[in-house]
Amino acid sequence: MNTDNNYNQVFSKRTKSLTITIINELSEIPYSEKISNIRKQIFRSASSTASNYRAMCRARSLKEKYSKICIVVEEADETLFWLELIDELNLLENGKVNSLLKEADEIVKATSSYKKKLSEDLKRSNQL
Repeated sequence: MNTDNNYNQVFSKRTKSLTITIINELSEIPYSEKISNIRKQIFRSASSTASNYRAMCRARSLKEKYSKICIVVEEADETLFWLELIDELNLLENGKVNSLLKEADEIVKATSSYKKKLSEDLKRSNQL
């Protein structure tokens, strides 16, 4: 059994699950000017993280995989930024936002590490 595929399936589910949790939690907050833009932005960045990770798993080449993981890292970091704002503005209960922050941070760290590995693989294969 290919461990890369298993890891990718598990991680794909994690990114999708984080997106669903963010959407569910923030949808419960009543409309206000303060939350409106933040909610739109984090919905986009979280869903982009999940969808681009999924696309990365289906990449046809190492270059395409690297290109997609670069987007994943950027979008995951943006999601983390919005969660930090949500925390600092006290828009969610502390326990809820802390678990979201922890998961988003783990996703940023893992995808950044994978991006570095893919970059090294590309350099070794003279494709970057």
